[in-house]
Amino acid sequence: MSDILGYKGKRVIVSGCFSGMGEATAKILLDLGAEVHGLDFKPCALPLASFNQIDLRDPATIEAGVKAIGGKIGALFNCAGLAGGGAFPPMDTFKVNFIGTRHLTESVLPLMSPGSAIVSISSTGGLGWSQRIPVHMELLQTRGFDAAVAWAEAHLDQVAEGYAFSKEAVIVWTQFMGAQLIKQGIRINCSLPSPTQTPMMQIFHDTAGKEVVDAAAEPLGRYTTPAEQAGPLVLICSDAAGVVNGVVLPVDGGFMGGLATGQVDISKMMGGAARQG
Repeated sequence: MSDILGYKGKRVIVSGCFSGMGEATAKILLDLGAEVHGLDFKPCALPLASFNQIDLRDPATIEAGVKAIGGKIGALFNCAGLAGGGAFPPMDTFKVNFIGTRHLTESVLPLMSPGSAIVSISSTGGLGWSQRIPVHMELLQTRGFDAAVAWAEAHLDQVAEGYAFSKEAVIVWTQFMGAQLIKQGIRINCSLPSPTQTPMMQIFHDTAGKEVVDAAAEPLGRYTTPAEQAGPLVLICSDAAGVVNGVVLPVDGGFMGGLATGQVDISKMMGGAARQG
C-alpha cells in the first residue's frame, strides 16, 4: 500500500508545466517518483525527465513534442490553457484550450496501454455545456486539427470570445471519449476548478470583472491554490481511481453544490457575462 497511487517509475506527460496548475501537478508527480515529461510554450525550471517546447495552436509542434518523448506513457495531464474575455484572440483561446488539447491527446494515445489515464482542466466557466450538446457533438465529429479549426471558423457565433465554449467542449469531449476509450482500458476525465490564484488571475479580473470572479469563488470565500487543484488531478489519474472514467469533477470548494441548492448568487456571474456581450 506504500504506492497506492501507482506513480513510482511511471512515465507521465504534463502540458502547461511552466506555471500554475500544471507546474503544481508536475511537482507532486516528481515527489511521487514519476518520470515527468513536460510540454509548454515557455520553458519549465523543474527537474523534469525531458522538456519540449510546443505551441498548442500549431499541430506540427505538438506532434514533434510527443515524438521526442516517445516510449510508453501511463498518464497525460492536459493543464495548458488561455484565458478568455478578449484577453487573447478567440481562435487562439479555442485552439489552445480545446483543439490543440484534443490533438495532443490523440497524439499521445498510441503510446498508451490499458491502465493509462488522461485528465484535462476545464472550468466552472463551461457550465453552459448541457444547453449546447448538439453543437458540441457536431464539433466532435471533426477529424484532425485543421478540420476542427475550419468548423470553429464557420461557427464564430458559437466560439464567441473563445473561453467558455472551449471549456464546454472539453467537458462534452471528455464524457464522449470516456465511453470510447474505456474499451481500450484507458480512462479520461476532466476537472472544473473554481477561481484559482495563478498568473492568469489578473487577466480574468481585467476581462470578466473581479466581482464576477469572486462570485464563482463562493461558498469557499477565497481563491484556491494551484496545489489544491493539482492534487485531485493526480488522484483521478492514479491507480487508486482505476474505474473513475468520463467524470466531470468539480474542484470548487462547494460552488456546484451551492449553486444547485440556491446558496450561490448566480446573478452576479450572469451580470458579468452580459457586460462581456
